[in-house]
Amino acid sequence: MADGTTKPEKIRCDACPVMCYIADGKTGACDRYANHAGELVRLDPLTIIENTSHKLVPFLGEGGGEEWDGDIVHSDRPFVTAVGAGTTYPDYKPAPFIVAQEIEGVDMVTVVTEGIFSYCGVKVKIDTDRHIGHECDVVRVAGEPIGHVMTSEYGSKMLSLGGVEHLTGGTKAEGRVTCEALLRLCNREPVEMRIGDGDCATDLVVQAGEAPIINGVRERLMRVGCGSAAIGMFAKQWLGHVDEVVVVDDHITGVLSEHEAGKQLDVPKTGIKIKGRRSTPGRYFQVAEPGTGWGGTDIEDPLTILGPWNPKVAWPGLRLLMVSTTGEQYGYFELSEDLAPEPREIPAKLKASADLIAENCEPSVSSVLFMGGAGGSLRAGVTENPVRLTRSVKESLTYVSCGGAEAYVWPGGGITVMVDVMDMPHVSFGYVPTPALVAPIEFTMRVDDYDALGGHMEEIRRLDSVPMASARKVSQLAGQPDPMDHANYPWARGRK
Repeated sequence: MADGTTKPEKIRCDACPVMCYIADGKTGACDRYANHAGELVRLDPLTIIENTSHKLVPFLGEGGGEEWDGDIVHSDRPFVTAVGAGTTYPDYKPAPFIVAQEIEGVDMVTVVTEGIFSYCGVKVKIDTDRHIGHECDVVRVAGEPIGHVMTSEYGSKMLSLGGVEHLTGGTKAEGRVTCEALLRLCNREPVEMRIGDGDCATDLVVQAGEAPIINGVRERLMRVGCGSAAIGMFAKQWLGHVDEVVVVDDHITGVLSEHEAGKQLDVPKTGIKIKGRRSTPGRYFQVAEPGTGWGGTDIEDPLTILGPWNPKVAWPGLRLLMVSTTGEQYGYFELSEDLAPEPREIPAKLKASADLIAENCEPSVSSVLFMGGAGGSLRAGVTENPVRLTRSVKESLTYVSCGGAEAYVWPGGGITVMVDVMDMPHVSFGYVPTPALVAPIEFTMRVDDYDALGGHMEEIRRLDSVPMASARKVSQLAGQPDPMDHANYPWARGRK
């Protein structure tokens, strides 16, 4: 340079396959590693979960104890998570942290790694009655396909997003958008998406732990049951106050007088006619097209699903209640002299029954579950013989967690895990621009078992050597199993 000084050299980061060259004071493409005065540093803090048997903050002076100092954790045993730990790329390296501590007289070890997941995605459960798309409809973000609609479950719509085909099997833009959407969803941030095409497309905003926003409207309730189930649950509420009840539902519309619940309560026939495919008595399929109207159908006027009443059975003045599966839509009608339903003000008893249906509906919420396959880099970071780790997990000798949260391990080959992102510390996920998601995973076992599966024994460090001062500390979530609890392991059965 002109002033005689030497321009600082860039350093190369080997935390992922991108292998960035990073200038002093700058970060790599992932924003997770930086060059600080020629040293590669990790920007996200290592996260420690502090376990406690104290679930409540005591009142000041309660029980003659010391005054509360503001500590809501009262920790007695920390658990080192993989959040902020770093990766093992290019796979042969031991996990960044292999930490041992004694728990109830047993030497335990936790192997901590941030995995680079190309084979990963999220399963999204959306609790809503509204139609958001047909099975297999494509889900798009910023115009790029990132997943599809799966089968509906009881009161919920399901999405499968991400996966290696979208991350690496499409265009560069598709992979980048998919990775960004997965990262935001897993870190509990909102993501705008569109399902389907043309005039039938649905605009959706999904955020873990929050109600979905469908076509600009925030959902409130998920159904208490299908139309038939609602008839069975609430039939006694209507007895003596109304002659006929129809619970409108996209899937199974219920009719009180024909339903077994109505028959057992001696509700007389009414001569009602439902436009739809009759299943068993009192249960009808396909009464309308799916949509965002009554009971997940496309109708705004419930009378459109009724045909002409049977004049040999129906009578003038017959009282009819029509209600949706969430109780949010309802209408009361009485038959005229020519057996046409005419709207009337709903009686208080029937309004109370609609309110009761709504009261029994749970709040609408979006759930995001991360799912990924623990491949070579993760297992090699634990042992030089990766299949032994897989066998140890299947035999329940090794407990798998993600950011300290319990992970469900799928049966069959490999280590395929699934975890609710709401159970993990906030902002547990990162990414690398390959593109792939970076997610924390921990393997906890006895030290003896770790030795037996060929673990990196020389890399074990005691807990007191881990730099706690610079770590982020979070308290264990209520209801989450403790990875160190011996009850999780078969060798501890019958142990006192």
